[in-house]
Amino acid sequence: MLNSTPPSDTGGGWRRTPIDRTAGLGSSSELSGCPAIRPRPDGARGNADQSRLLEAALVAGVDHGPHAPSIAIARMTATCGVGLNNAMASGVNSHGGAGQQCVELLDEVVAEGSAAEVIAWWRARGVRYLPGFGHRFHTLDPRRDPLLALVDEAVAAGVVAGWHVRAAREVEAALNRGRSVPVPMNIDGATAVIYAELGFAAPLARGLFVLSRSVGILAHAWEEMGQGRRNKCPIRPTYLSHDGG
Repeated sequence: MLNSTPPSDTGGGWRRTPIDRTAGLGSSSELSGCPAIRPRPDGARGNADQSRLLEAALVAGVDHGPHAPSIAIARMTATCGVGLNNAMASGVNSHGGAGQQCVELLDEVVAEGSAAEVIAWWRARGVRYLPGFGHRFHTLDPRRDPLLALVDEAVAAGVVAGWHVRAAREVEAALNRGRSVPVPMNIDGATAVIYAELGFAAPLARGLFVLSRSVGILAHAWEEMGQGRRNKCPIRPTYLSHDGG
C-alpha cells in the first residue's frame, strides 16, 4: 500500500526523493519533471496554491485545435507511416518560443519600469510582433481572462508578487492605445505571466509549454492515425504546375 504522506521536504524536497516513492503523492505539476527545474535552488516543492497556478498554465496549453502549427505538423507526419513518437517529435520540434520571449519582455518591463520604453526598444531591434500578444483568430483570447484571474487571486493571497502580471497588462494597454482593433494577450502571454510569477527562467516557459502541448499533439496524432489517410499534405496539387515553357 502506498504511503499517503508525502516525503519530507527537509534538505532538498522532491529532488532527493526516490522516484518509486512519488507515485500517487501529487499532481502532475508537482511531480512531472518539475523537481529538477524548480526556481528555488534547494528544489523544494511549491505550496498548493503555486501548484494550482502551474497546473492551470499546463492545462491551458494542451490544445487549441488543428490550426496550431505543432498540431498540424504532427497530424501530417502521422499519415506518413511513421511511429507515434515520430509524429509527436515532429510537432514538438516545430513549436515556437513566444512564451520564452514574452518572459524576457516582461522581465525587461519589470526591471525598467516602463512598458512603452521597452516596447520602443524591441521595435528598434526590428521586432514587429511582440511575443505573447495578438491572435490571428481571436480579438480576445478565451484563455486570457481565466488565467489572469487565477494570477490575481494568487497575488491577493500573497502567493506570487504580481510584478509580471502588472507588466503584461501595461504592455497590452500600451499596444492597444489609439487602436480600433485590439491586440490581445494570447495564450503564450498568459502562461508566460504564470511561469514568470512562479520564478521560472525564461527558457523554461518554452519547455513547459511544449510539455503541456505534447499531450494535445499525442491526441491529435493518434486520432489522425486512426483515420487511415496516407501522405496528408497541406499544399494543393495545383500549387506547382508545368506551363509547358
